[in-house]
Amino acid sequence: MNSLQANGISIGYDDRGPADGLPVVLVHGHPFNRSMWDLQADALTRAGHRVITADLRGYGTSEVVPGTVPLSAFAQDTAAVMDRLGVRRAVIGGLSMGGQITMEFHRLFPERVRALILADTSPAAETQEGKAFRNAMADRLLAEGLDGYADEVIDKMVAPYNVTGVPEVARHVLAMMRATSPQGAAAALRGRAERPDYRASLAAAQVPALVVVGADDTYTPVAEARALHALLPDATLAILEGAAHMPNLERPADFNAAVLEFLGRVAR
Repeated sequence: MNSLQANGISIGYDDRGPADGLPVVLVHGHPFNRSMWDLQADALTRAGHRVITADLRGYGTSEVVPGTVPLSAFAQDTAAVMDRLGVRRAVIGGLSMGGQITMEFHRLFPERVRALILADTSPAAETQEGKAFRNAMADRLLAEGLDGYADEVIDKMVAPYNVTGVPEVARHVLAMMRATSPQGAAAALRGRAERPDYRASLAAAQVPALVVVGADDTYTPVAEARALHALLPDATLAILEGAAHMPNLERPADFNAAVLEFLGRVAR
């Protein structure tokens, strides 16, 4: 298990692939950990890329920081991990909350972004109703833990037909959710509720982007992905059939193919 000290906390991470490969930093979603990217790391490193994944503070093997953790803190941690690993500029990608952290990273550190991968995510600021929901959910997770929540949302994270048809994927997703610290998850929910609107910074992006979405995602539907794709000046859209909110796990071959094709263009 690898860990490093960054911004005053311990962060668990993996750094795989050739040191001189195109660096790709993948940011996991909520309430998961870096193992959600293992299938992507395997495929990308076989293609010669360097893949860096880290557990966000409060998740996986990283240190738990209770209270409120804004997306800017996660983005700054990501930059600090890159610094510690000697990576100045990289392709930055994320799914769901990880995608929003990727957008925040781009807002704060545009010069460090070689390209963007935005999967099943939304650039808009949270609504008032959304803020209330996330803060109420934070209270609930602190009181109850994540077991009940995990059972309630599994067939939204993973399409119902994949819960039964690809049970090993559902088991992995459930295990990640159930293992997450309630304090870490609650702190992220409170910070995510206060996120800014990223549409202006994305519209001004000067790097290529890949937008990916599961065709049956109900959290961030295809229409939102199309709007995000239209917003970005240089973007490719991949709609993956047979998947909901986690196409990287539900349809890994299709997800990896879309990412590898995009990286081939970026690396030229």
